Amino acid sequence: MTDVKDAAPDAGTDEDYERGLGSRQIQMIAIGGAIGTGLFLGAGRAIHQAGPSLILMYAVAGVAVFAIMRALGELLTYRPVSGSFADYAREFLGPFTGYVTGWTYWLMWVVTGMAEVTAAATYLAYWWPQVPQWSAAGGFLLVLFAANLISVKLFGEVEFWLSMIKVTAILGMILIGVGVLTLGLSAAGDTASVGHLWHDGGFFPNGVGRSLLTLQIVMFAYVAVELVGVTAGEAQNPRETLPKAINTLPWRIVLFYVGALTVILCVVSWTEFRPGVSPFVAAFAKIGIPFGAGIVNFVVLSAALSSCNSGMYSTGRMLRDLAVNGQGPQAFGRLTGRRTPAVGTLASVAVMGIGVWINYVDPAGAFTYITAFATVAGVWTWGVILGSHIRYRAAVRAGRAAPAWFTAPGGAAASWAALAFLAAVLVLIGADGDARISLYGVPIWFAALAAGYRVLKRRNPAAFARRAHLPPPQAGPQAGPQAAPDAAAL
Repeated sequence: MTDVKDAAPDAGTDEDYERGLGSRQIQMIAIGGAIGTGLFLGAGRAIHQAGPSLILMYAVAGVAVFAIMRALGELLTYRPVSGSFADYAREFLGPFTGYVTGWTYWLMWVVTGMAEVTAAATYLAYWWPQVPQWSAAGGFLLVLFAANLISVKLFGEVEFWLSMIKVTAILGMILIGVGVLTLGLSAAGDTASVGHLWHDGGFFPNGVGRSLLTLQIVMFAYVAVELVGVTAGEAQNPRETLPKAINTLPWRIVLFYVGALTVILCVVSWTEFRPGVSPFVAAFAKIGIPFGAGIVNFVVLSAALSSCNSGMYSTGRMLRDLAVNGQGPQAFGRLTGRRTPAVGTLASVAVMGIGVWINYVDPAGAFTYITAFATVAGVWTWGVILGSHIRYRAAVRAGRAAPAWFTAPGGAAASWAALAFLAAVLVLIGADGDARISLYGVPIWFAALAAGYRVLKRRNPAAFARRAHLPPPQAGPQAGPQAAPDAAAL
């Protein structure tokens, strides 16, 4: 590889990346992160299990996710780095926690990418069934890898347009559904009714317990909202764009999840949905939109490619963060002349390629297992964000760390409440027979990480020393929230 730049031992805040992600791209990455195959496909199984009460499950989980993101936003304005939650874990929860978080987040996106790229190949077969699945999956991996390799600007532009497709589809579905309900458009208008939310067996048709078990599926749908934190090292103006992206999360949750599901469940009774079938496909078919199946297939293809694209981006950055901190192979710490972590991204793509075969062997079971594991890994990452925020707030109160100007409402108390919610989600995963299998691999994964930790720490003890906090600003005429060290870094 030509023109390669070694990562500095202490990359600092700038980290040698190109700040090539503009406000437009950051905003769409944040919006697109809240819309994926978990909503387009996974909601079918959840609706079948919970009925209309799924709307409430998405709303409750959305409140917890917003608390997590505001906690992350406070940490990002304290010190914006692409290592994000892994770096904050090293500082506030200890080097081992940061090490585990970095590798776990990497694995989460790798296995998610396995499912997404194979799903994309399956969707392509709708138009070209003669194309072998392995060939299509491999082609998608190469194209997305090239987009990530060339520059962060190209990645941002690809993600912008893929996210735009998803957003447009959701908004279109909501507007059409409202038209069916209010104006009686199409034959679906004869049966569409808000009463579907409580007439067909009640709001909790299968009981509250069955509804709570869908939280595992619901939380998987929210995985990737934290991706905006990984962009901190490459955002052109993180001080402005990151808080704005986080503050828009509530309306995204209300519109894209609560709003879209409410409209769909009013147009089509929940009893007509089946696991494995996208509720959007079923709704379009019921309404009778011309070429509806093809439109939805294009949208879910875009959603899968968007998720895989984001996975490549985040895994490359996370591997580099581990490398420059001495917690991973040093080869992953190298940047190309275009300042992209090509080695780490290539390694991630190679592992994702294994998933093509895995999904071919057991395509139906693989999606359930992968979504369950991704949820467990996501819960760990979110828990680390909340734990870091709690310790950060304690350090600020003790005068050991600089205060951030973008503070989380509710402070540490809100983070403790969100932690309790995540613990409940893990209990529910253990109670779900299909999802429980994802927990079996957790001890094995942690044992492997512990073994690697012992080896790496023996070779480079300094890499696992606790990171110092950014000190509070010195007292004086210009001291204050805007004079904190994080302001200069931003």
